[in-house]
Amino acid sequence: MSHSEKAVALFKLGYNCAQAVFVAFSDVTGLDEKTALMLSSSFGGGMGRMREVCGAVSGMFMVAGQLYGYASPTDNDTKKEHYALIQRMASKFREENGSIICRELLGIESDGATPTKRTDEFYKKRPCVELVKTCAEIMDEIIAEKGL
Repeated sequence: MSHSEKAVALFKLGYNCAQAVFVAFSDVTGLDEKTALMLSSSFGGGMGRMREVCGAVSGMFMVAGQLYGYASPTDNDTKKEHYALIQRMASKFREENGSIICRELLGIESDGATPTKRTDEFYKKRPCVELVKTCAEIMDEIIAEKGL
C-alpha cells in the first residue's frame, strides 16, 4: 500500500487529517503508530478544529521535520534549509488547492470542538480525503528527491 493509500485509509477509519498523513509515514520515520497518533492528534481540523492550518499539511510538515529537521538551536544552515523545504511544500500544496488554511479549503469557520460524524454526506461535502492524499504524495516526492 502506498503512503497516499494508507493516509486515505486511515482518514476513512476516522483518524483526523494530521494523524492520517503522519501515521502513513511511520514505516519511514520509525515512529511507532501509537506515538505518531498521539503526537498528531492536536492538529486535526486545522489545529483542534479551529480551522487554521490544514491538519493534513501539519501532518506532512511533521513527517518532514522528523526526516529532515534540525535538533541544534545553533545550526542555522540546517534550520534555513529546513524552513525553505517547508515553504516549498506549502507552496506546492497551495498551488494545487488554493490555500493551506482549513477554513478556506472547506469554506467554513470554526464549528466547535465536537468532531463531525463521518457519514457519506461528510465525504461528499469535504475535500479532506483528497487533501490527505495530496499531502502524502507531496511528501513522497520530497523523499524521492532527498532520500532517507
